[in-house]
Amino acid sequence: MAQGKRAGARQKRRFRPVLLALALGVTGSLVAWGYLVWAAIDFGSDARSGDDRAWGFLGLAGAGAVACLFLALVLVARITRALGITQAPPSRQPSSSASSSTSPPSTPGGRRASR
Repeated sequence: MAQGKRAGARQKRRFRPVLLALALGVTGSLVAWGYLVWAAIDFGSDARSGDDRAWGFLGLAGAGAVACLFLALVLVARITRALGITQAPPSRQPSSSASSSTSPPSTPGGRRASR
Protein backbone atom coordinates (compact mmCIF):
# COMPACT_ATOMS: atom_id res chain seq x y z
CA MET A 1 0.00 0.00 0.00
CA ALA A 2 1.27 3.44 -0.88
CA GLN A 3 2.07 5.90 1.85
CA GLY A 4 2.25 9.64 1.78
CA LYS A 5 0.21 12.78 1.68
CA ARG A 6 -1.84 11.91 -1.42
CA ALA A 7 -2.02 8.15 -1.03
CA GLY A 8 -5.50 6.70 -1.23
CA ALA A 9 -7.50 3.86 -2.56
CA ARG A 10 -7.78 3.92 -6.33
CA GLN A 11 -10.96 2.97 -8.07
CA LYS A 12 -10.73 -0.16 -10.14
CA ARG A 13 -11.35 0.35 -13.80
CA ARG A 14 -14.11 -1.81 -15.14
CA PHE A 15 -15.74 -2.33 -18.48
CA ARG A 16 -18.86 -0.23 -18.91
CA PRO A 17 -21.02 -1.20 -21.89
CA VAL A 18 -22.83 2.15 -21.76
CA LEU A 19 -19.62 3.98 -22.61
CA LEU A 20 -18.94 1.58 -25.48
CA ALA A 21 -22.43 2.17 -26.86
CA LEU A 22 -22.01 5.95 -26.59
CA ALA A 23 -18.60 5.79 -28.29
CA LEU A 24 -20.02 3.68 -31.12
CA GLY A 25 -22.88 6.17 -31.46
CA VAL A 26 -20.43 9.08 -31.74
CA THR A 27 -18.38 7.19 -34.32
CA GLY A 28 -21.44 6.26 -36.36
CA SER A 29 -22.88 9.74 -36.32
CA LEU A 30 -19.54 11.28 -37.36
CA VAL A 31 -19.21 8.82 -40.24
CA ALA A 32 -22.78 9.62 -41.32
CA TRP A 33 -22.02 13.34 -41.02
CA GLY A 34 -18.98 12.99 -43.27
CA TYR A 35 -20.93 11.05 -45.87
CA LEU A 36 -23.78 13.56 -45.84
CA VAL A 37 -21.38 16.48 -46.24
CA TRP A 38 -19.76 14.70 -49.18
CA ALA A 39 -23.21 14.02 -50.67
CA ALA A 40 -24.26 17.65 -50.16
CA ILE A 41 -21.17 18.82 -52.03
CA ASP A 42 -21.94 16.41 -54.85
CA PHE A 43 -25.60 17.47 -54.99
CA GLY A 44 -24.55 21.12 -54.96
CA SER A 45 -22.32 20.50 -57.95
CA ASP A 46 -25.22 18.83 -59.79
CA ALA A 47 -27.61 21.62 -58.83
CA ARG A 48 -25.29 24.33 -60.17
CA SER A 49 -25.00 22.48 -63.45
CA GLY A 50 -28.77 22.64 -63.98
CA ASP A 51 -30.36 19.63 -62.24
CA ASP A 52 -33.38 21.09 -60.40
CA ARG A 53 -34.05 17.97 -58.28
CA ALA A 54 -30.55 18.18 -56.83
CA TRP A 55 -31.50 21.32 -54.86
CA GLY A 56 -33.96 19.32 -52.77
CA PHE A 57 -31.44 16.56 -52.16
CA LEU A 58 -28.87 19.19 -51.25
CA GLY A 59 -31.21 20.60 -48.62
CA LEU A 60 -31.97 17.16 -47.20
CA ALA A 61 -28.30 16.20 -47.08
CA GLY A 62 -27.42 19.48 -45.37
CA ALA A 63 -30.15 19.10 -42.76
CA GLY A 64 -29.12 15.50 -42.15
CA ALA A 65 -25.49 16.54 -41.72
CA VAL A 66 -26.48 19.17 -39.17
CA ALA A 67 -28.56 16.61 -37.25
CA CYS A 68 -25.74 14.05 -37.25
CA LEU A 69 -23.19 16.55 -35.96
CA PHE A 70 -25.59 17.73 -33.26
CA LEU A 71 -26.17 14.11 -32.20
CA ALA A 72 -22.42 13.50 -32.03
CA LEU A 73 -21.93 16.55 -29.79
CA VAL A 74 -24.76 15.47 -27.49
CA LEU A 75 -23.29 11.98 -27.20
CA VAL A 76 -19.84 13.40 -26.43
CA ALA A 77 -21.41 15.47 -23.65
CA ARG A 78 -23.03 12.32 -22.24
CA ILE A 79 -19.70 10.50 -22.35
CA THR A 80 -17.95 13.28 -20.44
CA ARG A 81 -20.72 13.25 -17.86
CA ALA A 82 -20.50 9.45 -17.49
CA LEU A 83 -16.71 9.64 -17.05
CA GLY A 84 -17.06 12.35 -14.40
CA ILE A 85 -15.26 15.02 -16.42
CA THR A 86 -18.28 17.33 -16.32
CA GLN A 87 -21.13 17.65 -13.85
CA ALA A 88 -24.84 18.24 -14.14
CA PRO A 89 -25.89 21.88 -13.77
CA PRO A 90 -27.08 22.83 -10.28
CA SER A 91 -30.78 22.43 -9.71
CA ARG A 92 -32.79 25.63 -9.66
CA GLN A 93 -34.74 26.62 -6.60
CA PRO A 94 -38.30 27.86 -7.04
CA SER A 95 -38.54 31.65 -7.21
CA SER A 96 -40.57 31.81 -3.97
CA SER A 97 -37.75 30.29 -1.93
CA ALA A 98 -35.19 32.63 -3.50
CA SER A 99 -36.91 35.63 -1.93
CA SER A 100 -36.90 34.00 1.51
CA SER A 101 -33.10 33.70 1.71
CA THR A 102 -31.42 34.64 5.00
CA SER A 103 -28.94 37.12 3.50
CA PRO A 104 -29.97 40.80 3.46
CA PRO A 105 -30.73 42.36 0.09
CA SER A 106 -27.72 43.87 -1.64
CA THR A 107 -27.33 47.63 -1.87
CA PRO A 108 -27.84 48.92 -5.40
CA GLY A 109 -24.61 50.27 -6.81
CA GLY A 110 -22.16 48.01 -4.98
CA ARG A 111 -19.73 48.75 -2.16
CA ARG A 112 -18.79 52.26 -3.29
CA ALA A 113 -22.42 53.41 -3.29
CA SER A 114 -23.01 52.12 0.23
CA ARG A 115 -20.35 54.39 1.80
